[in-house]
Amino acid sequence: MISAPGKRMMVFSGTHNRELSEDIARHLGVELGNIKISKFANGEIYVRYLESVRGADIFLVQSMCQPVNAALMELLIMIDAAKRASARCITAVIPHYGYARQDKKSAAREPITAKLVADLLTTAGAERVIAMDLHQGQIQGFFNQPVNHLTALPILADYFESLNLDDLVVVSPDVGRVKVCKKLADMLGAGLAIMHKGRPEHNVAEITHVIGEVQGKNCIIADDMIDTAGSVTEGAAALISKGADKVWVTATHGLFSPPAFERIETSPIEEVVVTNTLPVPEDQQGPKIRVLSVAPLFARAIQNVYNDDSVSELFDPDFQL
Repeated sequence: MISAPGKRMMVFSGTHNRELSEDIARHLGVELGNIKISKFANGEIYVRYLESVRGADIFLVQSMCQPVNAALMELLIMIDAAKRASARCITAVIPHYGYARQDKKSAAREPITAKLVADLLTTAGAERVIAMDLHQGQIQGFFNQPVNHLTALPILADYFESLNLDDLVVVSPDVGRVKVCKKLADMLGAGLAIMHKGRPEHNVAEITHVIGEVQGKNCIIADDMIDTAGSVTEGAAALISKGADKVWVTATHGLFSPPAFERIETSPIEEVVVTNTLPVPEDQQGPKIRVLSVAPLFARAIQNVYNDDSVSELFDPDFQL
């Protein structure tokens, strides 16, 4: 707990990706708050704060990892319990925002589930959201309260700079990611290429064209998330067929749904670099999987929000954590 005149900060963790929550608390110099989260025999979730939160600024850290629906419901109940316990301000810290891929209607009679999740968080009582690399920036507009949208790009860029790669090209997996990939390319002083990707069905990708010079280059495919790894492994194969020297893949969120690890292992990818917004099993963190921590960035964002300081300074290219 951190206190200031007239204020008190408390950080609590859900049961999903608790390791990241503990790392965030360590960087803040606080202990995670005491909370009981359990389930009834029929699977219903029970939450009770085991210490007073009255008048406190509460930060609830919960990443929507598998099982996603349980993670979301647990967070909603944590928010409701904090509101009913008279917390002064409730901030939902969501390293990975679930249902973000359903941010618009692409066909008739489809839902916009990302908006539904925003409405649920608002109704439960969240007064602010801190998230990282939303699938689409427009999701911020689904909320009527502040959303601090962090990005892992500086952390990922620092890692690739440490590799001292020559003839580097950042490759966008589709036209929708070009703007973000251009930012990463600028950070690395690299070129830019674009792949044209079709999706005949969910979790199935077909690479039809590569726009840009990749022959003899070290390529980095940069996406916001990796789910079954079909897109990135197909993309890596397409780049190698176009004469690329070596291919790396990076993404903020490593969902790694089966058969992701098997696909990566048998692919021509040199290394897949993700962050710990979602937990990656240690036994899968082999030579081809590297996990970087975003805890320092989240800790600094939480500290700035609590102190009413600017969060935008975290996006300054010269800013150091």
